Amino acid sequence: MAGGASADIFPRAVVLIVLDSVGIGGAPDAAAYGDHGSATLPHVASAVGGIALPHLAEFGLGNLARVDGVPPTDAARGAFGILTERSAGKDTTTGHWELMGVVLDDPFPTYPHGFPTDIIAELERRTGRPTIGNKVASGTEIIDELGEEHMRTGAPIVYTSADSVFQIAAHEGVVPLDELYEICRAARAILSGPHEVGRVIARPFVGAPGSFERTANRHDYSRLPPADTVLDEIVRAGLEVRGVGKIHDIFAGRGVSHSRPTRSNADGIDAVIAETAAIERGLVFANLVDFDQSYGHRNDPAGYAHALEEFDARVPEIVATLDDDDVLIVTADHGNDPTTLSTDHSRERVPLLVSGARVAGGTDLGVRSSFADCGATIADLLGVSSGAAGTSFAGAILVTASP
Repeated sequence: MAGGASADIFPRAVVLIVLDSVGIGGAPDAAAYGDHGSATLPHVASAVGGIALPHLAEFGLGNLARVDGVPPTDAARGAFGILTERSAGKDTTTGHWELMGVVLDDPFPTYPHGFPTDIIAELERRTGRPTIGNKVASGTEIIDELGEEHMRTGAPIVYTSADSVFQIAAHEGVVPLDELYEICRAARAILSGPHEVGRVIARPFVGAPGSFERTANRHDYSRLPPADTVLDEIVRAGLEVRGVGKIHDIFAGRGVSHSRPTRSNADGIDAVIAETAAIERGLVFANLVDFDQSYGHRNDPAGYAHALEEFDARVPEIVATLDDDDVLIVTADHGNDPTTLSTDHSRERVPLLVSGARVAGGTDLGVRSSFADCGATIADLLGVSSGAAGTSFAGAILVTASP
């Protein structure tokens, strides 16, 4: 094991919660991604005149960056640090894969001018439906722009963003969900080789022109990781990986023994609590998507701040579910600063908060050189042999063995 932790110290569960897009700025290569100065959490807090996150503050969040309303503490309830992304990219898939030990040297392909005509033509041939759109757009804006035409013609809306995504929007009353998902599977099969984007995303919506709303029936079709992740290693060792939210989709189902899709942050927190209580031994791995999907991409700092406060208020419920030997890790996968002109992800460092009855309080883990240190530590805590990237910090956080 990478960090020398004894397998009997944490015999049951590690709970990893990814606050989607809650970056803290400071990425050394942010300028190369067009994100110089982006700092999601600090800027959200400033935009609303301060944010109340007392429980995350107790974990040491205020020690990591200057966040209005979140003071630093000399008595953190656990360990705290900062993760730096090594992989080329700033998208959800890249961030989550690196958290689980896969570092990408080459970025996923992106399409700032839309997708090649042969890709679109092949999708239309396979599905029997024409398409409209095929450009970079905000997901909410493009359905307002093209939703009425879609309803009139039945043509799904194809669009992308600054990230490596092929998104297909369709009204649930025009294209049934099962058909939309089948269209996305066809797109996933077509997008191979140099066009193998990170994710194909089904974006269903409902409503009438002027009042369209995206639904919670989104589904992601991710490419497979190019190497084994820590999830694969945990499952191969006979332990459980219980994915909450879009974890199953991000890893294309690989290394996930049980999946619980969710409709919102609140639903995701409920699921984390339930899965933590249910797991026998292994990892509960959750993505809480609302920060990114509902507020970051919509440049809504007030909504973003409120969602953070709602999460913080429920932290005691999550902690109460932990056994004495369990470990809770809270982190993020990238940034999405809603105070900038951009509505896309931003290249940022992310917080690392580690707590639990056996975690040494006040431990400063410093600025880590890779998100992969998170996965290496999880493998170490669970006593799983890992060949994935990353340096474990398990030995730095453990206090005593279980009684």
